Amino acid sequence: MRARNFFSRVRWIRLLLVSMFLFVVFCVCFIKFDTPAAAQFTDNVLRPLLGSDRVVALEKIFYNFSDKVDQIRYQNTAGSVPTFDVGESVDSTSLASESNLDLISLVPLSSLKTLKGEGVWHNISLPIFPNKEVMAYSFVRPDSERAFATVTLVQLDMKSLHLSTVAGKREPGGPIGNFGPGVVPDSIIQSGNLVAAFDGGFQFRDGEYGMIVGDKTYLPLKSDLGTLVGYTDGTIKIVNYKEGQDLGSHIEFVRQNCPILIEDGMMAVSDIKNKHLWGRTPTTAIYTWRSGIGITAKGNLLYAVGNNLTPTTLALALKMAGAQNAIQLDINPYWVRFNIFRSSGGSAYSSFTLNKNLTNGAESYLKGYSKDFFYVYKSNP
Repeated sequence: MRARNFFSRVRWIRLLLVSMFLFVVFCVCFIKFDTPAAAQFTDNVLRPLLGSDRVVALEKIFYNFSDKVDQIRYQNTAGSVPTFDVGESVDSTSLASESNLDLISLVPLSSLKTLKGEGVWHNISLPIFPNKEVMAYSFVRPDSERAFATVTLVQLDMKSLHLSTVAGKREPGGPIGNFGPGVVPDSIIQSGNLVAAFDGGFQFRDGEYGMIVGDKTYLPLKSDLGTLVGYTDGTIKIVNYKEGQDLGSHIEFVRQNCPILIEDGMMAVSDIKNKHLWGRTPTTAIYTWRSGIGITAKGNLLYAVGNNLTPTTLALALKMAGAQNAIQLDINPYWVRFNIFRSSGGSAYSSFTLNKNLTNGAESYLKGYSKDFFYVYKSNP
């Protein structure tokens, strides 16, 4: 019996080592050159074969090793300005009187040499708002030990824009039979008022975080999670949801994703009461691409995305931009994405990624996507 158990352990260890080797080889070969293929291979092959927890552990090894390489590679550099892909932009300080956005320049970390344009807001021009600024971008670096970790920020005027969401064709509710449409509604596309779309939350197997759209519950809400709530009148809020909590009436959608990052202006990631909650999320210690969403004191929406981040540095970037409450969205290179849409008349659009390091999700958002996502359109046209 002991001999049989010994050989069983040897076979298991050998399988694990071979799997780790194949995973590392795959990542080295493809993650920088064919990220979509790497992401699909990881989700469709490795996760069913090894299980989500083991794949996350392998991802942690890979991404944190890559982070160490980046630290060595960029140790004598001051970092670099992101390559934005938003078309013509204008320094927003010249448009401050025509905007509901908070365009005061952000204060970079004093421990890092400030890069050109760091913390300065720039207008993202939209033809459907010819004389008004409703969306602006900037960037900050929230990690004093990683000058190369850069977070791109977008601020949106929610008095002029409306935020909505759709569940994906498979995620997050597909595993329990609750499949979503996975596409921007045709009425919004045909209106010519679509402005932007960006990634949603984790998949079912990474937390089973709640999602409700209209009168359909894709996944039930869970306690002690950062929760974004959208209302039919266009207002939005982020709360640390407690079981049975009354979120109000006229709710359009609810989406949860991980413990809250910022609560009432205070960093919540490292708060003692939240430490055990983040311990439930195995991705918390991975330095990887992350995205997040926050709400400012004026009610404007913030979206943040950047490389080599932990939940803590993502939260710090959002706080630097003025977020009073914030949650994390999706993570890892292929899944974080932000597309800007400009109407070309009727249902035709030109589309741009926020910066050139992000995956272009335009076709998925307009024709069908497996995962949930958010979209933004002109309100009260």
